[in-house]
Amino acid sequence: MNVFGVDIGGSGIKGAPVDLERGGLTQERHKVLTPHPSTPDAVAEGVAAVVENFGWSGPVGITFPGVVTSGVTRTAANVDKGWVDVDASKLLGDRLGGLPVTVLNDADAAGVAEMTFGAGRGRKGTGILLTFGTGIGSAVFIDGRLVPNTELGHLELHGHDAEKHASTKVKEDEGLSWHHWSRRVQKYLAHVEMLFSPELFIIGGGVSRKADKFLPLIEGIRAEIVPAELKNNAGIVGAAMAAAGR
Repeated sequence: MNVFGVDIGGSGIKGAPVDLERGGLTQERHKVLTPHPSTPDAVAEGVAAVVENFGWSGPVGITFPGVVTSGVTRTAANVDKGWVDVDASKLLGDRLGGLPVTVLNDADAAGVAEMTFGAGRGRKGTGILLTFGTGIGSAVFIDGRLVPNTELGHLELHGHDAEKHASTKVKEDEGLSWHHWSRRVQKYLAHVEMLFSPELFIIGGGVSRKADKFLPLIEGIRAEIVPAELKNNAGIVGAAMAAAGR
Protein backbone atom coordinates (compact mmCIF):
# COMPACT_ATOMS: atom_id res chain seq x y z
CA MET A 1 0.00 0.00 0.00
CA ASN A 2 1.36 3.41 -1.00
CA VAL A 3 0.42 6.65 0.77
CA PHE A 4 1.92 10.12 0.33
CA GLY A 5 3.95 11.78 3.09
CA VAL A 6 5.00 15.43 3.38
CA ASP A 7 7.45 16.79 5.94
CA ILE A 8 7.23 20.55 6.65
CA GLY A 9 10.46 21.90 8.13
CA GLY A 10 11.83 25.29 9.00
CA SER A 11 14.01 25.32 5.88
CA GLY A 12 12.34 22.90 3.45
CA ILE A 13 9.13 21.08 2.55
CA LYS A 14 9.74 17.60 1.18
CA GLY A 15 7.59 14.65 0.26
CA ALA A 16 7.18 11.41 -1.68
CA PRO A 17 4.93 8.36 -1.96
CA VAL A 18 5.74 5.77 0.71
CA ASP A 19 5.55 1.97 0.59
CA LEU A 20 4.00 1.16 3.97
CA GLU A 21 5.01 -2.49 3.83
CA ARG A 22 8.72 -1.74 3.91
CA GLY A 23 8.76 1.82 5.24
CA GLY A 24 10.61 3.30 2.28
CA LEU A 25 10.02 5.89 -0.43
CA THR A 26 8.79 4.55 -3.76
CA GLN A 27 10.22 7.52 -5.67
CA GLU A 28 12.92 10.09 -5.04
CA ARG A 29 11.54 12.76 -2.77
CA HIS A 30 10.75 16.24 -4.08
CA LYS A 31 11.70 19.29 -2.02
CA VAL A 32 10.89 23.00 -2.14
CA LEU A 33 12.21 25.72 0.14
CA THR A 34 9.99 26.76 3.04
CA PRO A 35 8.69 30.24 2.12
CA HIS A 36 9.62 33.30 4.15
CA PRO A 37 7.48 34.44 5.77
CA SER A 38 6.19 30.93 6.34
CA THR A 39 2.51 31.90 6.64
CA PRO A 40 -0.16 29.19 6.48
CA ASP A 41 -1.22 30.10 2.94
CA ALA A 42 2.37 30.29 1.68
CA VAL A 43 3.32 26.95 3.22
CA ALA A 44 0.13 25.38 1.84
CA GLU A 45 1.29 26.44 -1.63
CA GLY A 46 4.63 24.73 -0.99
CA VAL A 47 2.91 21.54 0.16
CA ALA A 48 0.73 21.60 -2.95
CA ALA A 49 3.79 22.01 -5.17
CA VAL A 50 5.34 18.89 -3.63
CA VAL A 51 2.19 16.77 -3.88
CA GLU A 52 1.26 17.95 -7.37
CA ASN A 53 4.78 17.19 -8.60
CA PHE A 54 3.82 13.50 -8.35
CA GLY A 55 0.27 13.89 -9.66
CA TRP A 56 -0.91 12.34 -6.39
CA SER A 57 -4.64 11.84 -5.80
CA GLY A 58 -4.94 9.78 -2.60
CA PRO A 59 -4.54 10.30 1.17
CA VAL A 60 -1.74 12.63 2.31
CA GLY A 61 -0.01 12.73 5.68
CA ILE A 62 1.67 16.03 6.58
CA THR A 63 4.03 16.83 9.45
CA PHE A 64 4.20 20.19 11.18
CA PRO A 65 7.00 21.61 13.38
CA GLY A 66 4.87 22.26 16.46
CA VAL A 67 2.11 20.88 18.65
CA VAL A 68 -0.82 19.44 16.67
CA THR A 69 -4.08 18.31 18.27
CA SER A 70 -6.95 16.99 16.15
CA GLY A 71 -5.46 18.59 13.05
CA VAL A 72 -5.13 22.05 14.66
CA THR A 73 -1.64 23.57 14.99
CA ARG A 74 -1.25 24.93 18.53
CA THR A 75 2.33 26.27 18.50
CA ALA A 76 4.71 27.61 15.87
CA ALA A 77 8.28 27.88 17.13
CA ASN A 78 10.13 27.83 13.80
CA VAL A 79 7.44 28.96 11.38
CA ASP A 80 5.22 32.05 11.15
CA LYS A 81 3.14 32.71 14.29
CA GLY A 82 0.07 32.88 12.07
CA TRP A 83 -0.04 29.07 12.35
CA VAL A 84 -1.18 29.18 15.99
CA ASP A 85 -4.69 27.71 16.32
CA VAL A 86 -5.10 27.10 12.57
CA ASP A 87 -7.18 24.13 11.41
CA ALA A 88 -4.28 22.84 9.34
CA SER A 89 -6.08 19.71 8.19
CA LYS A 90 -8.83 21.82 6.61
CA LEU A 91 -6.47 24.45 5.19
CA LEU A 92 -4.17 21.92 3.57
CA GLY A 93 -6.97 19.60 2.50
CA ASP A 94 -8.74 22.48 0.76
CA ARG A 95 -5.53 23.54 -1.00
CA LEU A 96 -5.03 19.94 -2.18
CA GLY A 97 -8.47 19.91 -3.77
CA GLY A 98 -10.22 17.96 -1.04
CA LEU A 99 -7.73 15.10 -0.70
CA PRO A 100 -7.91 13.33 2.70
CA VAL A 101 -5.26 14.99 4.89
CA THR A 102 -3.80 14.00 8.27
CA VAL A 103 -1.55 16.49 10.11
CA LEU A 104 0.73 15.60 13.03
CA ASN A 105 3.82 16.80 14.87
CA ASP A 106 6.98 16.33 12.78
CA ALA A 107 9.10 14.57 15.40
CA ASP A 108 6.20 12.32 16.38
CA ALA A 109 5.95 11.21 12.75
CA ALA A 110 9.69 10.55 12.54
CA GLY A 111 9.59 8.66 15.82
CA VAL A 112 6.72 6.39 14.79
CA ALA A 113 8.59 5.54 11.59
CA GLU A 114 11.80 4.76 13.47
CA MET A 115 10.01 2.63 16.05
CA THR A 116 8.28 0.65 13.30
CA PHE A 117 10.92 0.36 10.58
CA GLY A 118 14.15 1.75 12.01
CA ALA A 119 16.42 2.02 15.02
CA GLY A 120 13.64 1.56 17.61
CA ARG A 121 12.10 -1.53 16.05
CA GLY A 122 11.21 -4.08 18.75
CA ARG A 123 12.62 -1.97 21.58
CA LYS A 124 10.86 -1.89 24.96
CA GLY A 125 11.12 0.58 27.82
CA THR A 126 11.46 4.33 27.33
CA GLY A 127 12.93 5.49 24.04
CA ILE A 128 13.31 9.06 22.84
CA LEU A 129 13.86 10.22 19.29
CA LEU A 130 15.39 13.68 18.93
CA THR A 131 15.51 15.43 15.56
CA PHE A 132 18.21 18.08 15.19
CA GLY A 133 17.57 20.68 12.49
CA THR A 134 16.20 24.23 12.51
CA GLY A 135 15.07 23.36 16.04
CA ILE A 136 15.06 20.19 18.14
CA GLY A 137 12.03 17.94 17.90
CA SER A 138 11.24 15.04 20.21
CA ALA A 139 9.15 11.89 20.29
CA VAL A 140 8.86 9.89 23.51
CA PHE A 141 7.87 6.21 23.48
CA ILE A 142 7.03 3.84 26.32
CA ASP A 143 7.13 0.20 25.18
CA GLY A 144 6.64 1.43 21.64
CA ARG A 145 3.63 3.66 22.42
CA LEU A 146 3.92 7.35 21.58
CA VAL A 147 3.42 10.15 24.08
CA PRO A 148 2.49 12.87 21.55
CA ASN A 149 3.60 16.50 21.30
CA THR A 150 6.35 16.44 23.92
CA GLU A 151 8.39 19.25 22.30
CA LEU A 152 11.48 18.66 24.46
CA GLY A 153 13.49 21.08 22.32
CA HIS A 154 11.89 23.79 24.43
CA LEU A 155 13.25 22.53 27.73
CA GLU A 156 15.24 25.28 29.42
CA LEU A 157 19.00 24.89 29.10
CA HIS A 158 21.35 27.67 30.27
CA GLY A 159 18.39 30.03 30.58
CA HIS A 160 17.12 29.52 27.02
CA ASP A 161 15.18 27.02 24.93
CA ALA A 162 17.54 24.07 24.41
CA GLU A 163 17.10 24.30 20.64
CA LYS A 164 18.57 27.81 20.74
CA HIS A 165 21.73 26.28 22.16
CA ALA A 166 22.14 22.89 20.48
CA SER A 167 20.21 22.67 17.19
CA THR A 168 21.92 22.05 13.87
CA LYS A 169 20.96 25.59 12.82
CA VAL A 170 22.87 26.98 15.80
CA LYS A 171 25.90 24.90 14.81
CA GLU A 172 25.79 26.39 11.34
CA ASP A 173 24.97 29.97 12.41
CA GLU A 174 27.79 30.05 14.98
CA GLY A 175 30.28 28.07 12.89
CA LEU A 176 30.74 25.49 15.65
CA SER A 177 33.13 22.58 15.16
CA TRP A 178 31.77 19.05 15.55
CA HIS A 179 33.66 18.82 18.87
CA HIS A 180 32.19 22.06 20.24
CA TRP A 181 28.68 21.26 19.05
CA SER A 182 28.83 17.70 20.43
CA ARG A 183 29.56 19.14 23.89
CA ARG A 184 26.33 21.14 23.65
CA VAL A 185 24.38 18.11 22.48
CA GLN A 186 25.89 16.10 25.33
CA LYS A 187 24.67 18.64 27.91
CA TYR A 188 21.22 18.59 26.37
CA LEU A 189 21.07 14.78 26.35
CA ALA A 190 22.20 14.70 29.98
CA HIS A 191 19.35 17.08 30.88
CA VAL A 192 16.76 14.96 29.05
CA GLU A 193 18.20 11.78 30.57
CA MET A 194 17.94 13.25 34.06
CA LEU A 195 14.22 13.92 33.48
CA PHE A 196 13.16 10.72 31.69
CA SER A 197 15.84 8.02 32.25
CA PRO A 198 15.40 6.49 28.80
CA GLU A 199 17.10 3.29 27.69
CA LEU A 200 17.51 4.60 24.14
CA PHE A 201 18.14 7.89 22.34
CA ILE A 202 17.62 7.92 18.57
CA ILE A 203 19.23 10.91 16.86
CA GLY A 204 17.37 12.02 13.73
CA GLY A 205 17.15 14.95 11.35
CA GLY A 206 19.48 15.74 8.49
CA VAL A 207 22.53 15.61 10.75
CA SER A 208 21.93 11.90 11.33
CA ARG A 209 23.65 11.31 7.98
CA LYS A 210 26.85 12.50 9.67
CA ALA A 211 26.44 10.66 12.95
CA ASP A 212 30.02 9.39 12.80
CA LYS A 213 31.21 13.01 13.10
CA PHE A 214 29.69 13.67 16.51
CA LEU A 215 28.12 10.65 18.24
CA PRO A 216 31.54 9.16 19.16
CA LEU A 217 32.38 12.49 20.87
CA ILE A 218 29.42 12.32 23.27
CA GLU A 219 30.34 10.97 26.71
CA GLY A 220 28.73 10.28 30.06
CA ILE A 221 25.25 9.33 28.80
CA ARG A 222 23.93 6.06 30.23
CA ALA A 223 21.31 5.45 27.55
CA GLU A 224 22.28 3.86 24.25
CA ILE A 225 22.62 6.51 21.54
CA VAL A 226 22.06 5.51 17.91
CA PRO A 227 21.46 7.39 14.65
CA ALA A 228 18.06 7.19 12.97
CA GLU A 229 18.11 4.45 10.35
CA LEU A 230 15.60 6.23 8.10
CA LYS A 231 17.65 9.40 8.50
CA ASN A 232 15.89 12.49 7.13
CA ASN A 233 13.15 10.47 5.41
CA ALA A 234 11.65 9.37 8.73
CA GLY A 235 9.18 12.26 8.86
CA ILE A 236 7.86 11.51 5.38
CA VAL A 237 7.40 7.82 6.24
CA GLY A 238 5.71 8.60 9.55
CA ALA A 239 3.38 11.12 7.91
CA ALA A 240 2.26 8.50 5.41
CA MET A 241 1.74 6.00 8.22
CA ALA A 242 -0.53 8.48 10.01
CA ALA A 243 -2.55 9.09 6.86
CA ALA A 244 -3.08 5.33 6.62
CA GLY A 245 -4.15 5.12 10.26
CA ARG A 246 -1.07 3.25 11.40
